[in-house]
Amino acid sequence: MPARSRPSHSPLKSRNYRLYFSGQLISVPGTWLQTVAQAWLVLQLTPSGSALGITVALQALPVLLLGPWAGAVADATDKRRMLLATQAMQAVLALVLGALTVTGVVQLWMVWVLALGLGVARAVDVPTRQSFVSELVVGDELPRAISINSTVAAAARMVGPAAGGTIIAVLGVGPCFLINGASFLGPLAGLLAMDTAKLHRPKVPPRRQPRAVREGLRYVRHQEDLLIPLLMMALVGTLAYEFQVTIPLLAHETFGLGATGFGLLYAAMGAGSVVAGLTVAGRVSPRVRTITVAAVVFGAGLALAAASPTPAVAAIFLALAGAASVVFSSSTNATIQMRAAPEMRGRVVALYIVAFMGSTPIGGPLVGAVGQAAGARAALAVGAFGCVVAVALGILAAAPRRREARVPLVPVRRRRNHARPDEPRVHA
Repeated sequence: MPARSRPSHSPLKSRNYRLYFSGQLISVPGTWLQTVAQAWLVLQLTPSGSALGITVALQALPVLLLGPWAGAVADATDKRRMLLATQAMQAVLALVLGALTVTGVVQLWMVWVLALGLGVARAVDVPTRQSFVSELVVGDELPRAISINSTVAAAARMVGPAAGGTIIAVLGVGPCFLINGASFLGPLAGLLAMDTAKLHRPKVPPRRQPRAVREGLRYVRHQEDLLIPLLMMALVGTLAYEFQVTIPLLAHETFGLGATGFGLLYAAMGAGSVVAGLTVAGRVSPRVRTITVAAVVFGAGLALAAASPTPAVAAIFLALAGAASVVFSSSTNATIQMRAAPEMRGRVVALYIVAFMGSTPIGGPLVGAVGQAAGARAALAVGAFGCVVAVALGILAAAPRRREARVPLVPVRRRRNHARPDEPRVHA
């Protein structure tokens, strides 16, 4: 009988993962709703690209400083309980910002303080949440689960900003924060309803070690198949993923769009991400070559968006960039999670989050300053340059492997067979 093809196992067959997925489906669009509203609020308080860059940087700075430590904590604690705490904290911060905005007392320094607090919560939440997926599903289901998560985030990038633009235009900025705060009820309810007995946890929980962070860094440094993807993500994360700066500037300063047009530009990028998440991400092999190809398309999309003459053309190329971005991020995430040892996974994922989000304290102000000095088009071009450098790194990393693959075994055998009597034999 002919061999049957191996069936594709969906992580959605797991009740615990369905609860997790449902919670994220509710909460992540709210997060993007707040992202859009926060950027628009800053531009209302002070039309400054630098101020917007500082806001984004403050929100990401804790990820940079606390990320590796948070990964060590995630490896040694109950991830579900930790997520209950971090999700609740984010809900409270969103509700506070919403109350301040609705009452009309909000000032820029308040936004910065709350952005910093939100960054602290996310510094612990994101690596814990990412590594928690490996407790919900195992084996071949893990890359698919990561792809589904990326697709949810991509869909949220489409729905959240589009809804945000409409809500801002009709009701104002404040309700966006209040809605985001309420959206955290979804993941909190899902976490509480999970069957903890069916979580795929290590039989012996890892102990907390005083040098856990250092060990994680040492582990990655000696694993090239982890180090190269992380370095590529750091480059792209620093310069290309600064959409919270570049898209508001492109809409507000370059094209003179209102809140609705601003939201639609964000939504166009999200639409591209959703299409790629449903059709490509999770189905391509998680390896450096895939990451490199995605970086090529990502950079091309940003460069073409920077040169676009109209908002409609820019939206098309932002959709292309969004499609490539979700393949790039999900492939990088799947690569490091599948190749990392289980006891090191939380720390490795934390380093991924540092490279992805923690690089914003550097990239946010830098890209914001470029946008203020030379315009949003130049800021997008900086992102394209970051992708080019990442592609070069991926190509250079693959070159030694290609050379090794081309070295035949036959010459070694010839040398052994034809060695002179006074020469030592060379063993293959």
